[in-house]
Amino acid sequence: MRIAIITARSPLARPADRDGQLLDPVALARALADHGHRVTLYARAEDAVTPRTAILGAGVSVEHIKAGPARLLSAEHAARYMPEMAAALADRWRARRPDVVHALSWAAGLAAIGAVRGTEIPVVQSFESLASIERRQARADVSAARVKLEASIGRTVAAVVACSDEEADELARLAVPKSGIRVIPAGIDAEHFCPEDSRARATESPMLVAFADDQARGLGTVIRALSQLPGARLTIIGGQDARHLPRSGPFRELAQLATSLRVRNRVTFAGQVDQDEMPKLLRSADVVVSATGYEPTGRAVIQAMACGLPVVASAVGGQRDAVIDGITGLLIAPENPAMLVQRLRALLSRPAMLQAYGIAAADRARSRYSLDRIGRETAAAYERCLRATTAAAEDELDEADEADEADEADERSQVAVYA
Repeated sequence: MRIAIITARSPLARPADRDGQLLDPVALARALADHGHRVTLYARAEDAVTPRTAILGAGVSVEHIKAGPARLLSAEHAARYMPEMAAALADRWRARRPDVVHALSWAAGLAAIGAVRGTEIPVVQSFESLASIERRQARADVSAARVKLEASIGRTVAAVVACSDEEADELARLAVPKSGIRVIPAGIDAEHFCPEDSRARATESPMLVAFADDQARGLGTVIRALSQLPGARLTIIGGQDARHLPRSGPFRELAQLATSLRVRNRVTFAGQVDQDEMPKLLRSADVVVSATGYEPTGRAVIQAMACGLPVVASAVGGQRDAVIDGITGLLIAPENPAMLVQRLRALLSRPAMLQAYGIAAADRARSRYSLDRIGRETAAAYERCLRATTAAAEDELDEADEADEADEADERSQVAVYA
């Protein structure tokens, strides 16, 4: 297939500019290319120096589209320029049309739907995060208009790829047809994120690792739990590092909380970690911890599992699907410090259990979340859409033929009467 993927951020952008991007478009594109498909990634041009086109590997290229100002914009702001992007894409695709279009955010979905208007090209939609769930998490910056818009997009496209069962259930509540929803989780590079025979332990103290989103959700709960675990240390990956903490905001509040609980010297704000260095850092820990109330994909936790880390995580989103309670780790209620402390104490006091969970976690991540499998499942979703589109087109032709035959029969009868 010739596949077009529209992404919210340029694949060539700095990692800091992609912070908060929950799906990895380049990894997906390469996984599809490995199965023989040709993939072009499309992104809005966000600066004046990024090349218009670039080759990212065999069968994978990227094109940057001029739409709006050439600078980094929020999704809400960028959405204003999606009609312009849709027109540019439609012009490109008149000469060389893709077989299927996959939009990796709600704003990208606007561009995709506009670009294929008047054609039979199916659009597959992925939402990195659903506004309806975010609003329940008391996110004041999420508009009700976006909730309605995402529901409308989901009902318009040929199929929606959900990252978790929780997202699929939410889409159904938004009246997106269940027949058009496919649950395909975010994939991870199981060759890069993998366990080693010996852990690169720097200390005998229990080492915890947690991941930060842009709102630092759940990390306050983890730091409170840390205060009840004497000697344990915590590394926070993502967000701001210790040298660049802002004067205000969620990460400054976390540092202040750690200070007030007298654990600041046991908390490391690692900030953005290069993907090449990530596996080594993960292998130096004992447990990956998440207490967030919302984690759409669970991709970061799955990467840690692939490195052989057992998990103590809240049973939400992609984490609820990834963690098999009592086998690869332990599931907890979100934002519950007492329960988190209890589970961590039980796990850290049993080295044999830690090892068994870690082995099972790595096996689970490799078997269910490898990019090879995700590529195959995604391609199958595309092919299903293409078959449905072809069948619908044939039905329309059959109906048109039947109508023509009826018209001809009517004309013959009128001629007979006249004669």
